[in-house]
Amino acid sequence: MTEFQPERKTMRIAVASQNFEDVTGHAGMARRFIIFSAEPGQPPREAKRIELAKDQTIHSADPEADHPLDEVEALIASSAGGGFVSRMAQRGVMTVITSETNPAKAVADFLSGKLAAPAPHDHDRDHEEEGGCCCGAGAH
Repeated sequence: MTEFQPERKTMRIAVASQNFEDVTGHAGMARRFIIFSAEPGQPPREAKRIELAKDQTIHSADPEADHPLDEVEALIASSAGGGFVSRMAQRGVMTVITSETNPAKAVADFLSGKLAAPAPHDHDRDHEEEGGCCCGAGAH
């Protein structure tokens, strides 16, 4: 787990949240994100909310075009497929999967290096809905 780098002035972290209340999964198809801003020595704060058009989901977006999530350094979700993780990495964004459901707590825990591990999941469902499992457990 990467901890917050104190030499950085501000870090922006997106949290997938379809209802703007809970950390949600299916990150490649997610359309709603809470963007948090974190500064060294201060608790993270909600900076804004993003609602993407259907054609702006990472699953549908042009990987070469600018994207609203390009402004973040990390993205937290409860599930994401390998394709999503790869696409975000190409954009310079680290994807972090967690079982934590509270967006603000997930960000604070991520910054302190104490973010809860992802919940166990159904590999077949992940393949079908997320375009592949990202857990690395076995060959699928």
